[in-house]
Amino acid sequence: MAIRLRARRLPREPPSNPLTRFLSFIMAPSKNISKPPSKSTYRLLVATFLAYSIFLGWYVSTRPKGKWKSPFSWHPFLMTLGMTGSMGIAAITKKLGGYTNTKLHGMIASLGFFLSLGGLYAIYHNKNLYERPHFTSVHGKIGIAVVVGMVGPLLAGAVVLHPDFGIDKTNQTIRKIHKVFSRILMAVAWGNSLYGLYGMRSEHPMELIAYGLPLAILMPLTLL
Repeated sequence: MAIRLRARRLPREPPSNPLTRFLSFIMAPSKNISKPPSKSTYRLLVATFLAYSIFLGWYVSTRPKGKWKSPFSWHPFLMTLGMTGSMGIAAITKKLGGYTNTKLHGMIASLGFFLSLGGLYAIYHNKNLYERPHFTSVHGKIGIAVVVGMVGPLLAGAVVLHPDFGIDKTNQTIRKIHKVFSRILMAVAWGNSLYGLYGMRSEHPMELIAYGLPLAILMPLTLL
């Protein structure tokens, strides 16, 4: 006696409209942004941060006449090296995970902080030379707030979360706060750097685009 088998119909997916397909297309990459980068992607990001912070940092530091104006020129150069280059590399290094990368993350972030302190001292010294008041602009107030704010994550990383001697290195709540707060400060610092450049070079939009567009691309890859 023959037995007839009926194929079971699978539920049909609802038809998608062009808007749904477009949203799916632009949202798909965001699912993988927060994952650890591959070795090749990591190297590319490190090279990009180094090239950006050195060359664009030097470029904006030598405006408007293409000459180094010591000590003011040290301010944007060291700030770009510290807050963008070093802090960016530190963030993507931590994404790789593991003991060694965690320690490298802390060392590179500390380097970025001290470079930023150098940039802060440069503008402070420059204001003293010209007998001008300190931290009167919005850019300056945001800058000093970010640098002071960075002390918290650095101390938390060194004292609480250090993989060798951290007093509470497995505390997931502190780790989360450390991560989120640090990346908020970095985002504010990057935005403030562009704002500071706008204050000096608002009549040169191509310079603002050249400085700001790479930051807009690097920000989600680094901070999400």
